[in-house]
Amino acid sequence: MSTTATTPSTPRATPGGRQIVPPEERHATELAFLAAYDDGPRPPAWRLTPRAAVTFVMGSDGRTLRLPDDAPAPEGVPRRLVVEGKFVGDRALVERCVVTLAGERGLLLVGEPGTAKSMLSELLSAAVCGTSGLVVQGTAGTTEDQLRYGWNYALLLAQGPSRHALVPSPVLTAMRRGAIARVEEVTRCLPEVQDSLVSLLSERRLSVPELAGTEDALAHAAPGFNVIATANLRDKGVSEMSAALKRRFNFETVGPIGDLEAETALVRRQSRAAVERAGAAFHVDDTVLEALVTAFRDLREGRSSEGWEVERPSTVMSTAEAVSVAGALGLAAAYFPGDRDVLGLLPGHLLGVVRKDDPADAARLLGYWDGPVRRRAEQGSATWRTLWDLRAVLEG
Repeated sequence: MSTTATTPSTPRATPGGRQIVPPEERHATELAFLAAYDDGPRPPAWRLTPRAAVTFVMGSDGRTLRLPDDAPAPEGVPRRLVVEGKFVGDRALVERCVVTLAGERGLLLVGEPGTAKSMLSELLSAAVCGTSGLVVQGTAGTTEDQLRYGWNYALLLAQGPSRHALVPSPVLTAMRRGAIARVEEVTRCLPEVQDSLVSLLSERRLSVPELAGTEDALAHAAPGFNVIATANLRDKGVSEMSAALKRRFNFETVGPIGDLEAETALVRRQSRAAVERAGAAFHVDDTVLEALVTAFRDLREGRSSEGWEVERPSTVMSTAEAVSVAGALGLAAAYFPGDRDVLGLLPGHLLGVVRKDDPADAARLLGYWDGPVRRRAEQGSATWRTLWDLRAVLEG
């Protein structure tokens, strides 16, 4: 098991009235380009080579890729393209994920909430099979039918058990197509529901006893089928995975971003895109964003960049949460211009974040103010001096 740094990629305007466009549509040009660009060996039924799949997720590092002279360009696809980086983190992690999938072994992405596990699973699915939509959202109410199959009861009563009356789950659909099925928050499913994945991952087939005696009584996985599951470390113990199911997965741990500048840049891109998507201009200074990200990192790690001890709140201070706060600051600046300095809104938003899991975390945030915030103010930082002067907001 390994730890890495990750984060979501930058949102963009979504056509057709949709708030979110799946990656296979949003990056369709890149996927078509990479399919023509790399003609190396591909696992059965894969849309891209493993090397091209990694490039799709990580980007081309600013390099312009060019199609081989003898490779025809797909319609509407340029012959030269810079592939956008969509995942900020360890390339080796992505390579291991791709190798796991190529080896027809289930992949389980684990980590704290807000570390882009779901986004990474979507990108990998889009690169491998061209769709990220075959997904089951794990909850305490998820049933075995949602991982196997159900029935159209009107047809079942009228015609009896038949292929037409059977309603396939996203997992069964992925088996038939030779695609990737995604299971979100697998540890939130009840153990008996989780264990329905064991035979699917080991035997690569699914029996349908109701159709015994017909050719549809046994569904075999087509080449290319696999499962990517995600699980939050904060949900450990909610529904602990069985040893049998754990053995069917390769585990990869997705951790927070390790570099301040990289995290700040991502928070800037994400929040700017969110505000612009709302039809407003983004007016949040870089000094405010840097203070925001620094505070999140200090509270997340339990230690400031200067080495001062910080009492960690129970709430996960994730990059995704920092993006949400930065977006809120941007919208406040756009919709209520001149009412208040944007920096003055930061303490209130941080207080709202830390109170999510435990109201007592408000005292820990106040301790952070009395520690690193005060010390930075005393060292002459104007930004942190302003934040220190706003300490009373946290006492309200």
